[in-house]
Amino acid sequence: MVVDSIYGQGIRHPLGLSGSGGIAESAGVQKIEESIRIILGTQYGERMMRPRFGCNLRSLVFAPNDVATANLARYYVEEGLRTWEPRIELVDINVANDLGANRLVVEITYRLRSTQSIQSMIYPFYLEPSA
Repeated sequence: MVVDSIYGQGIRHPLGLSGSGGIAESAGVQKIEESIRIILGTQYGERMMRPRFGCNLRSLVFAPNDVATANLARYYVEEGLRTWEPRIELVDINVANDLGANRLVVEITYRLRSTQSIQSMIYPFYLEPSA
């Protein structure tokens, strides 16, 4: 399919098996969403040959679950995606505090550059409970 060639295709993340016993693959919009999850889940310095790859989101794991932390998380997510995911244009990033589950709920709305279609996804970011 033409869209798959634009967005890419390859081994699914996280790694899994297909129904036929081979390695599962993903393509198209699913591949972009996997890429976004990889960027947000990778802390600076985690990749030896690309020490600035990812975003600084995990530096907030011990931060309090408040508005300041949510705003900083929004900044880190925006910075990471603008730097490392050229196939999308960010439309909106909304970070909400979920005090009951002690997490930040990151809602990302983006436009696919090649087709101009709008997509959105939710990325939960769990914080360590404070002592």
